Amino acid sequence: MQIVKNTIIVILCLILIPVTAVSTAAVKQRLSDGSNFVFSGGPLVEGELYSGPEPDWSFVDNIPLIELQLINPPTTRTIWTAENEGKLYVWSGYMGTTVGRMWKQWPLQAEADGRAIVRINGVRYERNLRRIQSGPDLEGIAAAITNKYPSQTTPASIESGSVWLFEAEPRN
Repeated sequence: MQIVKNTIIVILCLILIPVTAVSTAAVKQRLSDGSNFVFSGGPLVEGELYSGPEPDWSFVDNIPLIELQLINPPTTRTIWTAENEGKLYVWSGYMGTTVGRMWKQWPLQAEADGRAIVRINGVRYERNLRRIQSGPDLEGIAAAITNKYPSQTTPASIESGSVWLFEAEPRN
């Protein structure tokens, strides 16, 4: 009986080691400037805050990932982005599933308060995320997404709510 008890204790300790390591890394990242690919991060504070005319967003065609921080709550995540007809877009898939909606809270938060900051190549841009659910531009936006990424995004998936699409428009 003592062998079984000791074996259970050893197994629990071995499980506790990676759980503690992952938890510590997540908390540490949450207190850092920006995110990494695995964990959400804290507010974006480093980098020049852009001021000037609306940029030509076509340069994001060559950038695989950007950092997106919502103002409320002030957390950052690494996310895909695309440009279409001079406008910047971000999106979230899996929103038509229960797991997706539990896993990805940022789209719900962005719909409630769209104020955001994106950091691209070390430059921060103040934006407002406006959800797009329909319209004539969906074909071009979906094409820009699928040309850049291995994504199944279509106008139908956006209209059905499976994919939540946001234009990152200038903040007034």
